Order: sequence, then structure tokens, then C-alpha cells
Amino acid sequence: MMESIITYHAKEVSPHAVLKNAEELYAGGFFCCEAVMKAIRDAFQADVPESVIAMSSGMSIGAGRSGCMCGALNGGILALGMFFGRTTPDGPKDPKVNALMALSKELHDWFREANAKHAACCRVLTRGFEMAEGEHKKQCIAFTGLCAGKVAEILCRELGVKNVDAEPIQGLEAPFLPPVHEVKAV
Repeated sequence: MMESIITYHAKEVSPHAVLKNAEELYAGGFFCCEAVMKAIRDAFQADVPESVIAMSSGMSIGAGRSGCMCGALNGGILALGMFFGRTTPDGPKDPKVNALMALSKELHDWFREANAKHAACCRVLTRGFEMAEGEHKKQCIAFTGLCAGKVAEILCRELGVKNVDAEPIQGLEAPFLPPVHEVKAV
């Protein structure tokens, strides 16, 4: 078990409920990263200000629409850091920061497999999609839920909070695919 740097009040959490809540938050108007942060903050009843959600806003859509690392994954890593990050410059050998780095890598590697595209780059994950429409939006909602649910599982394990779900968060069986546009003969 790891020691949290923040106070939280949850005694038990359903990662599947966190997944669903994050999906609903994204569908309701938050970006991916914000939805993950809010779903985790709320589920674990973390004593942190709502500004942690605002802090994550710029990390959405691959960091400010740059298409780099998936915003949902960014949100998951930020959420892990909210609980286990450090506030003192104790160097690269600091066991606390290295433990957080290991959890971040665990989430990253799991997400690459779970999204069925074996990628973490927003630009790769969204190639061929019309942004914010149809299958693209469905995909990003799903990725947001996956990251939030997996972070909830990791936090339950590391904090000793009871995970009430019988089944772990499962990845996608098949990738979301962009629509095929028909070429009209001239």
C-alpha cells in the first residue's frame, strides 16, 4: 500500500461506476482529462479543491489539441499524481516519485492494450475521424471511461480502499474505426 498525500474519505469504490460516471461527464460537456479527474476526485471523496479539474483542462485532446498523449490517459496520470505525487525536490532516486512513475507506466501500458489500437498518441488514436462527431466521440467517451475505471482500480489497490466490483475493467475487444467515405465516380 502507498500513502496518499491528500485526505480522502471513500471506504469502498466501484471502478465500473467510476468508468460510467467519467463517460457521462465527457458526454455531458467535460473534455476527457477533466472527466477523469472529476470522476476520480468524486469517487474517492478527495479533499482537494475543484481547481484540480481546471488544472487538467489544458491536457485534453492530446495536450491543448496538439494530438500528443491521449487526454484521458493524461487525466489518469494526473489523478494518480494527485494522490501519490511529491511536493519536495528529493531527486530522481526518491522512492515516492519512482513508485508513482511505476503506477503511471502501468496505466500507460494497460491503456495501449485496452484501447485495441496499441497507441497512446491522440493523433494516432483519432486518425481518420471527424473530430467531436460520431465514432470519434464514442471512442473518446470509451477511452475516458477506461482510464478512469483503471485508475480507480489502481487507487483501490494502492490505498487499501475496497473495490466492490467482481470483475476488473476490461479493454475493448475491437478498435473504433473511422467512417469509410465513398468515392463518387465522375
